[in-house]
Amino acid sequence: MDKDRIEGVAKQAVGSVKEAFGKLTGDAKTQAEGAAQKAEGKVQNAAGSVKDSARDAAGR
Repeated sequence: MDKDRIEGVAKQAVGSVKEAFGKLTGDAKTQAEGAAQKAEGKVQNAAGSVKDSARDAAGR
């Protein structure tokens, strides 16, 4: 598993918590930051997945 996938999942989790906290407290800025961080984590996870697929294909 590529480290980008692990970091991406972690960013998604932190972003989700931050977004929920922003919703709970009514802080639109924190909520938006959490949503952005969650999206960044999804992109990083996808990039790691592509790297894993390429590595697997090259190893065959």
